[in-house]
Amino acid sequence: MHSLDQFAQDKLDELKRRHLHRVLTDTVREDGIWIERGGRQLLSFSCNDYLNLTQHPAIKEAAIAAIEEYGAGSGASRLVTGNHPLYARLEARLAQFKRAEAACVFGSGYLANTGIIPALIGEDGLVLLDELSHACIYAGARLSRGRVMTFRHNDVGHARELLGAHRADHDRALIVTDGVFSMDGDLAPLAELLALAGEFDAWLMSDDAHGIGVVGGGHGSSFAGNTHIPVPLQMGTLSKAIGSYGGYLCASASIIELMRNRARTLIYSTGLPPASVAAAIAALDVIEREPAYAALPVQKAKAFTRRAGLPDAQSPIVPIVIGNEESALAASQFLENEGYLVVAIRPPTVPAGTARLRLTFTAQHPDDAIGRLADIVRDKIVA
Repeated sequence: MHSLDQFAQDKLDELKRRHLHRVLTDTVREDGIWIERGGRQLLSFSCNDYLNLTQHPAIKEAAIAAIEEYGAGSGASRLVTGNHPLYARLEARLAQFKRAEAACVFGSGYLANTGIIPALIGEDGLVLLDELSHACIYAGARLSRGRVMTFRHNDVGHARELLGAHRADHDRALIVTDGVFSMDGDLAPLAELLALAGEFDAWLMSDDAHGIGVVGGGHGSSFAGNTHIPVPLQMGTLSKAIGSYGGYLCASASIIELMRNRARTLIYSTGLPPASVAAAIAALDVIEREPAYAALPVQKAKAFTRRAGLPDAQSPIVPIVIGNEESALAASQFLENEGYLVVAIRPPTVPAGTARLRLTFTAQHPDDAIGRLADIVRDKIVA
């Protein structure tokens, strides 16, 4: 065996030994909630399509119409010829939706975070991250070549201690956090972090991937609790509740202009296909037009947690921490045997010793199925 293949095989064998090996499974999504895997139909509680908009007729029609008018792909980066007219419409809508001056759309949420942070922070800067921030936030912070430090999850006091000890050593400082944490479902204390940023002349950035569309009347985590927290850097994705694909940043006009000139993941990436941009515009129309519908995923998650005897859900995401990887996989298989798809999440996606079931609730999940799942989880999983 070639040494390269031997290296790969040794790594794979180690992953299997630790119950961390992953495989791709063909999945047919029949509608917003039912999927087919291995010849079986399962009710999925593992998809981030919180509003089931990937299957919405008006959104599919918008995507098809965009293909007919503009073609299947954009053909180049946005700064060359790939900036088709739909981009301006989407960016204006996003800015209005998030109460920002302007917006910039990237190829994905990962590309957004790995482009935004290095465009703002250099080797003399400080990036302060919530320890449970998404992997792409960590990647962007490391690409900045600045000093990267983490504060304990949602612990504003610890963040203050770190800024007090280290802020003076750096020319710029950026605090970055998820708005809704993707594996725990809780919300960041954005108001307190914004005040802290002001106290230390730092900048606050929130990743609203799991907030837009479902929290704060659909406007996201900086609008939770019927308030508006003016986070200066509001990043998010178009691939979850929005039901399409891509990432974005909403900020001041000058910051957005800087991104178009300095964010390498924007400059050197091909523009999004027109269908994806058109679908996102149509999705924002639905969310603005139907706020009661946008509220359903959190309502259904709360109904589940109350019946299952779990802490009250803050978002459509409900974690059930199992502990070790083998037990989490067994719990996932048990629920699959009951007709539910609830995928086990294991390290390195979550910290060691916190392998879990991650349930996600959507607007179209039937209430009776949620009730049955809650009873099974209460009596068989967490008992």
